[in-house]
Amino acid sequence: MPLDRQRYPQNWNQIALSVKQAASWRCQHCKQQCLRPGEKPDSLARSEWTLVTLSVHHANFTPEDNQPENLIPLCTPCHLSLHAVARRKNVSPGQLSLW
Repeated sequence: MPLDRQRYPQNWNQIALSVKQAASWRCQHCKQQCLRPGEKPDSLARSEWTLVTLSVHHANFTPEDNQPENLIPLCTPCHLSLHAVARRKNVSPGQLSLW
């Protein structure tokens, strides 16, 4: 999912970090414990550590809305799954969907 940096505040990295820290680096959906910055073990392949990377999701899908109640810490699989489901809901009858 491409990130349009212009829609995020300049301090987005700090906002996202505080959300992740408040969640103790755990996905709010599946409760997966995720890696903290600098915790990438050499024994994990990129595909493996990507699965335990925490991101911050905007519940209302609006990156400009950074109120704490709109920000949800999610692991990569949960975040991608949530966006895929949201896209499916927006597909018109008869429209081709790749998800």
